[in-house]
Amino acid sequence: MKILVLGSTGYIGSAVVRRLEAEGHQVVHLAKDAGRLPAGATALIGDLADPASLRAAVTDDIDAVVNLATPTGDEAVDAAAVDALAERLRGTGRAFLYTSGVWVLGATGDASLDEDAPTNAIAMVDYRPRIEQRVLAAAGDDLRAVVVRPGIVYGHGGGIPGLMTGWAREQGTGRYVGSAATRWPMVHVDDLAELFVLAVTKAHAGSVLHGVAHEAVPVAALAAAADIAAGGTGRAEPWPVDQAAEAVGGPFTEALGLNQVVSGQRTAAELGWRPSRPYVLTELAGGDRG
Repeated sequence: MKILVLGSTGYIGSAVVRRLEAEGHQVVHLAKDAGRLPAGATALIGDLADPASLRAAVTDDIDAVVNLATPTGDEAVDAAAVDALAERLRGTGRAFLYTSGVWVLGATGDASLDEDAPTNAIAMVDYRPRIEQRVLAAAGDDLRAVVVRPGIVYGHGGGIPGLMTGWAREQGTGRYVGSAATRWPMVHVDDLAELFVLAVTKAHAGSVLHGVAHEAVPVAALAAAADIAAGGTGRAEPWPVDQAAEAVGGPFTEALGLNQVVSGQRTAAELGWRPSRPYVLTELAGGDRG
């Protein structure tokens, strides 16, 4: 397949591109600046804030569009971008994957939420459920529209666990926001990339997919592993909310303290997805980095 990818140079996007190419697909990168792309990459210039550039990029020979771009933070802009990308795919049965995230579910308590659970988004992603619904509604126009919600992504020193390692190095101990009982749903970036490849080829129109390999990882244990990764002994302490908010901002602090248990079992069963990369605590503490 010839696949247009937005956000192809990001942490997740780079892994998805590598996996798509390893599976024999041709990737067309849509980027603001072609200079950031690998040498020899097929690239088009476009911007989420410029719907005309997005429509122009979806040519008749594009078999699928994968939107991994970071949202702009402006609902009207992001909605217009979705409409522009979907416009020339309607009536063709081609695939359009939109990347959301599990934060749209809000705090879950002890119940494990599946793909049918109602959304209750936190402030950082407050309008994203409406963008999800905009994408899914397009499935009624013979467009294979799919929403992918990754868990907290880790692997190769990146993602929020990578930030936690940096905080441990700076502060002399692992830090976590909220209660020691807080848990996060998580996924290795390379396992997530495999899910995107499966989704672009196999997911049904109107699907919501949970990219979650580990449904409830304790954040206190993550913080301790991050301290080991930073050269410490595995200490972990609560990070007072006011201090965390001053360091990283209030909305992100709310996300860091979000207690969630989220299942990706149905997604795995439907697509034959088999996450196999090392567990996050093993990787952070210096085990096999996959």
